[in-house]
Amino acid sequence: MPQQTRSTAGPEAPPGRLEPVTDAYQREAAEVAGLLGVVPATGLTTDDVRRRTGTWGANELAEPGRRPQWLRLLDQFRNWLIGMLLVAAVVAGIIGDIKDAFVIAIVLTINAVLGYLQERRAERSLEALRQMLVPTARVRREGRVTVVPARELVPGDVVLLEAGDRVPADGRLTVAASVEAAEAALTGESQPVAKTTAPSTADGDETVPVAERTGVLFMNTALTRGRAEMIVTATGMRTEVGAIAEALRTGGEPPSPLAVQMDSLGRWLALVSGIAVAAYALVALIRGENLADLALRAVALAVAAIPEGLPAVLALTLALGVHRMAGRGAIVKRLASVEALGSATVVCSDKTGTLTLNEMTARALWSAGRLYEVTGKGYDTAGTVRSTDGERTAQLHEALRPFVLCNDARLTPDGIIGDPTEAALLVLAAKTSLDTEDERIHVPRDGEVPFDPAAKYMATFHTDADGSTRVCAKGAVDVLLHRCTHLLTDQGPAPLTAERRREVNDAARRMGRQGLRVLGAATAVTDQSHPDDVSGLTLTAIAGIADPPRPQARDAVALARAAGVTVKMITGDHADTATAIARELGITGEVVTGAELARMSEHDLAGRIEDIGVFARVAPEHKVTIVRALSEGGHIVAMTGDGVNDAAALQAAHIGVAMGITGTDVAKEAADMVLTDDDFSTIVRAVREGRSIYDNIVTFVRFQLSTNIGAILTLLVTVLAGLPAPMSAIQLLWVNIIMDGPPAMALGVDPPRGNVMHRPPRSPDERILNTRRLAAITRSGAVMATGTVAVFAAARQLTDAATAATMAFTTFVLFQLFNALVARSEDDPVLGRHQLHNRTLWISLAAVLVLQVVAVQAPFAQGVFDTVPLGVAQWAICPATASTVVLTEQAWRAGRAWLSRAPRAQRPRRG
Repeated sequence: MPQQTRSTAGPEAPPGRLEPVTDAYQREAAEVAGLLGVVPATGLTTDDVRRRTGTWGANELAEPGRRPQWLRLLDQFRNWLIGMLLVAAVVAGIIGDIKDAFVIAIVLTINAVLGYLQERRAERSLEALRQMLVPTARVRREGRVTVVPARELVPGDVVLLEAGDRVPADGRLTVAASVEAAEAALTGESQPVAKTTAPSTADGDETVPVAERTGVLFMNTALTRGRAEMIVTATGMRTEVGAIAEALRTGGEPPSPLAVQMDSLGRWLALVSGIAVAAYALVALIRGENLADLALRAVALAVAAIPEGLPAVLALTLALGVHRMAGRGAIVKRLASVEALGSATVVCSDKTGTLTLNEMTARALWSAGRLYEVTGKGYDTAGTVRSTDGERTAQLHEALRPFVLCNDARLTPDGIIGDPTEAALLVLAAKTSLDTEDERIHVPRDGEVPFDPAAKYMATFHTDADGSTRVCAKGAVDVLLHRCTHLLTDQGPAPLTAERRREVNDAARRMGRQGLRVLGAATAVTDQSHPDDVSGLTLTAIAGIADPPRPQARDAVALARAAGVTVKMITGDHADTATAIARELGITGEVVTGAELARMSEHDLAGRIEDIGVFARVAPEHKVTIVRALSEGGHIVAMTGDGVNDAAALQAAHIGVAMGITGTDVAKEAADMVLTDDDFSTIVRAVREGRSIYDNIVTFVRFQLSTNIGAILTLLVTVLAGLPAPMSAIQLLWVNIIMDGPPAMALGVDPPRGNVMHRPPRSPDERILNTRRLAAITRSGAVMATGTVAVFAAARQLTDAATAATMAFTTFVLFQLFNALVARSEDDPVLGRHQLHNRTLWISLAAVLVLQVVAVQAPFAQGVFDTVPLGVAQWAICPATASTVVLTEQAWRAGRAWLSRAPRAQRPRRG
């Protein structure tokens, strides 16, 4: 029939050749099968696959040429911050300070190597995440349908495809049921191409253009409609995509907002350093200092202004955060999505399989005016079907036959193959002792109208034993009723009167109010020949299928609400079913159907969107409308999807979330994040993790920049006061790399704060260094500079210059230990219980303290760092002074909290 074309090879096939069938598009499918030595009904054997893999290799495209590793190492020196340090090293060498120049060069080399290694680690992490999304293919081998990694396909493999699947190799179609394929990536054609099993020929010796080869499918294109089977004719670089792989390669992703902010930060620090050096040079020249001393102080200022470890800590935080998310079921494909997750205000979630378990079980059946109760759990066929009066019946075979024949699922001893809803219908039929496989054998399928989410029904065409054509259909009850003229009764088909229509609708509505998904079955003997002419049917049965909510989904919805994130449910189910499930999950708001949505103007929808909690009976294209309305309202939207028609909505949303289990390849490719467990609670956990990652980035940026501000102020204050530099360039590098590095990395892997999901989402326009944070950084830097200069000046009066400089150096280092506690708690009390939750931080702080003791007290280190040993009393002064950064910040926050609570009349007046 026209709605399905089929072409098969004969039962015998030659061994097959091992060279590409480059002209498969113009040969009959049976001929191609013969050339490749395969019988489409059974597929290849294990020995065939092994032998052909050895000849053809893996089905994968060649990796793009990668930048040489030595150039990637040199890339570590290509930024503003490192460039300034290189200039400082050169200046130090020119003026004869060889030790400083040498140490700066060593530090730069170590930092470059660490950055390079961290980049490699992040790259390997992303590669590991990609491996978790390895594409698979359904193939028929040795008479059985199985799923294998797409890279293991070989020429001759029989591949089974459905709408939403990405084509894993080039192949000749043997079955094409209403197939359309999107080939824009290959041909540039924006519209899907209709496919058949017929060969394509050209006039004379001309070659048929790729866009007109309708009998074949091409690697990396996607089925947008229908069901297909094909024989693989070429794999890997031998495919059409492989032949033009270089032309299809795209550049890297644009920098994320976070990367842009960090680059801006680097330029800002370079500007600050330049201003500081210029101010110092002006004062020094006025005072008549010699150029050598001026150059040394300029080098120290440049070193003080640059947080050398910042890039490495940022890369580590993102890599570890993304790995944690992957371990908890959320594979983030783009680092920019981590930022967006922390800003999400709305999550629009599918119902089936995401908010619910997708473990379909038929619980109720209505047929011929009688309601039946279905017992049993899951896909166990041992249950029963009983009428409400308790009488078991075996008279439902005719009513349930459309559910069996219009069905692509399979029940096997190992479980189900195919859609869970279709499997539940097979189990329902089996519970009435109907032999589902025998039915399919004796009533073979000749054609079909594949399920389309927009049409909400599927139809198949069969040849009965008497040679007549039978159409079987299943789908939404309201949709089928429009195509039915009769209703099955105890006396046989009867005209579908208005009263009988009400009876059917009432039965469906009762099931829907119980939270059941309702599907109808219909059939007819017909002479139809066009797939759009499925009408004149007899409605035979209505099934109510239970898909219980996930146990953790209700808690996840509540947690999202506490975090200021609204959850909206989107489903193709009836409004009554959707309302019952939403109520059970705690999702509040109005219920709007797709029909009502279509009648709304953009203005009307924007006005109501905040109050709508459930969108029922919607088509996938409605999701784009919902995303746009929410986005225009200022929301950051996360949208889930699994079908090919969901791709547009996933791309339109700020965070597209695809299902890893039930999702199509097209949906996974369009999404920013893939759920490996299809669980809604995983989205909420990902939001929590995204917020935590951003918090950690803010924390270590605050920590490191307050150190740099403190160092700059320390050097500027001393030069303005006419004092010598309290710290050398080497000592400042020691602070920035060794003393700051481990605590900053520990802050980067901080566990989520206790209130991370009890505060509103952050604004996507929020900058890492907003006014409040800049004030806090400057405040901490000022305290560190004041304390360090005070110790330095006082010690110079009481002891020698070397001891005073060592005490200032040690005081500044110990300031970092206390400053880590200040930076870690942006709003909470500095010395709260939350400070005990990061064991790694305390270990790193202890390590920093030990290293500083070595730098001061060990004779071998004193020559490197220009230090002298300190006494007990001198050591006691240093931490006592450094602790003032905690005391000052604690007092500041306490005063701010008091002002926020005090009545306006009691607040001190300004001015």
